[in-house]
Formats: sequence, structure tokens, C-alpha cells
Amino acid sequence: MSLPQNLVTIHPYFKVHAGKREQAECLMREFVAKTKSEPLCLFYEFTVNEDEVFCREGYVGSAGVLAHLENVGAILGQMLTISDLTRLEFHGPAADIDQLRGPLGHLNPAWFVLKAGIER
Repeated sequence: MSLPQNLVTIHPYFKVHAGKREQAECLMREFVAKTKSEPLCLFYEFTVNEDEVFCREGYVGSAGVLAHLENVGAILGQMLTISDLTRLEFHGPAADIDQLRGPLGHLNPAWFVLKAGIER
């Protein structure tokens, strides 16, 4: 897969509350169904390790990230009632990361700025 130079990825980790695994799995399916319509989403998937849920997701630039978060806001709100967001990271080129700092800074994420990589 060829990825754009302005790829931005989000790396959220959730710890599902005891007895809420089934609800979390339903919400994961809702997230995926809602995200399928986003033209700037390049990949989107959930992986699970016992009570820890990770979403691996990539977007075309900061615009893709912001559109996604607006699109899934209600589902994310539900997810946060049955789990704790234990870690949140944004990875991407400096210009795109800088565009996210203002609107998403209140989430206290870790910001990772791209410094080197292979382009295909």
C-alpha cells in the first residue's frame, strides 16, 4: 500500500471496565461501520489484548483526523463510559501535528513528529 506523505496516525489505548467487554465489542463494530464512509481514512482496525483495546488508524493529514473525530464523537463518548483512555498518541509530519495541537491539546496526547522514513 502506498501511503501519502502527510499520513497522520492515531494510537488510542482503552482499558475496558470489568464486565463491559461485550459492549466494547459492539462499539468497535459501530466505530468501523461509521468510519467506512470517511474518504480521508486510509486504514482503521481494532486489536484486543484481554481488557485492553487498541485502535490502529491512519488518515490523510490533519483534516482526515479532525473529520474522523467529529464523525465518531458520539460513539467515542459511549466508549469512554465503559472504558478508560489510558494512552493517546498522534504520529505524523510536523505541519499536520501542529494543526492538531490546538483543537486536540485538551486530550493531553503524546505528539510524535516524523523525522525519517521510507517513501514509496
